[in-house]
Amino acid sequence: MQAQENQTKKVDNQAIFDELMYRRGNTYRTASGKPGPEYWQNQADYEIEVELDDSANTITGNVQITYTNNSPQNLDFVWLQLEQNRFTHDSRGTLTTPTGGNRYSGNEFGGYDIQNVKVDGESVEIFITDTRMKIYLPETLEKDGEDVEISMNFSYKIPQEGMDRMGRLDVKDGTIYAMAQWHPRMAVFDDVVGWNIEPYLGAGEFYLDYGNFDYKVTVPVSHIVVGSGELQNPEEVLTEKQQERMEEARKSNERVYIIKPKEVGRNSSRPKNSGKLTWHFKMENTRDVAFASSKAFIWDAAKINLPEGKTAVAQSAYPKESDGKKAWGRSTEYTKESVEFYSNNYYPYPYKTAVNVAANVGGMEYPGVSFCSWQSKEASLWGVTDHEFGHNWFPMIVGSNERRYAWMDEGFNSFINHYSTLNFNNGEYPSRLGNVNVIQRYLRNENRESINTYPDVTNLRNLGYTAYYKPAVGLIMLREYILDTETFDKAFNSYIETWAYKHPQPSDFFNFMENAVGENLNWFWRTWFYGNGNIDIAVKEIKKHKDGFMIHLKNNGEIPMPVKLSVTYKDGSKEKVNLPVEIWQRGDKWEHLLKTEKKVEKVQFDADGQVTDINKDNDLYQVSSEKSN
Repeated sequence: MQAQENQTKKVDNQAIFDELMYRRGNTYRTASGKPGPEYWQNQADYEIEVELDDSANTITGNVQITYTNNSPQNLDFVWLQLEQNRFTHDSRGTLTTPTGGNRYSGNEFGGYDIQNVKVDGESVEIFITDTRMKIYLPETLEKDGEDVEISMNFSYKIPQEGMDRMGRLDVKDGTIYAMAQWHPRMAVFDDVVGWNIEPYLGAGEFYLDYGNFDYKVTVPVSHIVVGSGELQNPEEVLTEKQQERMEEARKSNERVYIIKPKEVGRNSSRPKNSGKLTWHFKMENTRDVAFASSKAFIWDAAKINLPEGKTAVAQSAYPKESDGKKAWGRSTEYTKESVEFYSNNYYPYPYKTAVNVAANVGGMEYPGVSFCSWQSKEASLWGVTDHEFGHNWFPMIVGSNERRYAWMDEGFNSFINHYSTLNFNNGEYPSRLGNVNVIQRYLRNENRESINTYPDVTNLRNLGYTAYYKPAVGLIMLREYILDTETFDKAFNSYIETWAYKHPQPSDFFNFMENAVGENLNWFWRTWFYGNGNIDIAVKEIKKHKDGFMIHLKNNGEIPMPVKLSVTYKDGSKEKVNLPVEIWQRGDKWEHLLKTEKKVEKVQFDADGQVTDINKDNDLYQVSSEKSN
């Protein structure tokens, strides 16, 4: 015993198991990972009216925001996000884009023209800096629930390539406008940093408060508009036949055409032959809305079956170029199946519609609306559709800060996408994370970065791993290897329910999971999410012992792990040996006495391949005939 203690004191691993960050909790956020008794968040309600000019490619309109200060602090000013200002020649995002370009490059410059800013009807002083606008309030906005009315007029040219999140696509029958970040939006004021005013540069996405949206979009009569929320005036913008078809779709598990391919562009597909139409949508308790408009849309829909007998409507809007049984002809099926899976396994889908739009966007999510590549087909279309609709759970329902913590939405979403894909149509398409070792190449890359790196700081070549794959793989290992599926699922689902429509921080997730599963996981959060090391557990040697065999283990990596060993005996029988992570608390070596009278043939770490161990060659130790005697 004394010899073993001397052996394990060579490496001090205490720091790995110590507290990761300040996680003691307060009245706003508890140490158990739940919102505290005085948790608060502000609310922003929007009334918006805009007109889309398809000859000039512009948006012109006005917005009225009712902003409610639920914080315990009086406010003398407020901040708004003006993301369209990213598309100017001198924006911070433009000036920090490599000269060779990247995914977030643009080819046109526009930006907001903001006019007539008022607070409670009174003209006010404003300060615009890049993609942010500060409004000086004429009177202090009192704490604990006072609200203020903010209004303004705005216009801008719609960029053709809106950083792969919105823009314009020209097809044979017209232009598809995918409209997002399309109006001034309130920045978040929270209990963690106060005003969240990081500029919109590119990779960092969004952080928004919840509220109710009432918006109207005026377009040429030839256009079809689909958007977040529920259409309020179908009798004004749809023909009687289209209204009947939509009602049929609400009851059908198979897709129903609202506009058939042969009907695209025909005058008979519109309620009148000329002029304009205003489409009116509403959405409640949401952090954002988006819409798409085009005269080139084929439009189909089907019923989504939700828990407790509730339903919603899956819809797809796409041009003829995207049609086909192997392409967007299955979009509504994919949308329906995706939303149903997440509703049944994690949290019920809260919205009335789920709309998939074919656009010049590789894949981007908004509440109830996804923009996906018009060229995607088969597995590619399933993958992007499933991923973007999965985002309705992270971050639309669980409202994390994407601009700072991309892994809390992209990683969590990629994690649930894995199980949705395994479930879809009896595994028709393979999961991108079918094996946790798919990220091995990245883990060996000397230029790798840790998960917690801010998305706008991360090398774009690494972003897919830091934000998507590595955190998702970490959660798969946590669910299937470190814990067990039942324990993890109960905790994870409870986390979603607890933080639905709220703003969790990383420490809230860490605290919540530890309290729910009854394990101290500091070592895992610290090394996998906030570190850059690797897993390399080795079965070094097996020696004969008077009571059986002594298994010598070595942790050659920087990340400790529980050790699951598969022992195979000479007689063909097998045995599992599970050792807790605490064996590594005092060093990087451990000896385990396997008490047996049988002869051991081999011992293997992680025989089921559930761990991203970067050196598989030392996971298996074959016992020689001399040592087994």
